[in-house]
Amino acid sequence: MLKFVKGYMESIDGIATYPMLSLLIFFIFFVVLFAWVFTASKAYIKEMSEIPLENNNQQNVEL
Repeated sequence: MLKFVKGYMESIDGIATYPMLSLLIFFIFFVVLFAWVFTASKAYIKEMSEIPLENNNQQNVEL
């Protein structure tokens, strides 16, 4: 099965660009994510980390 797929893929012109493109997209995504993590304000991160606790408290009050 793998030989069939490999032989078929080798016959397609320009197929080598797809792995390079996917690697580039993967790399750019994680570089942007890494930059966002280090530039995000501490107040925003603290506010987002408290959201699950606030939601849980609201549900307990309604019961």
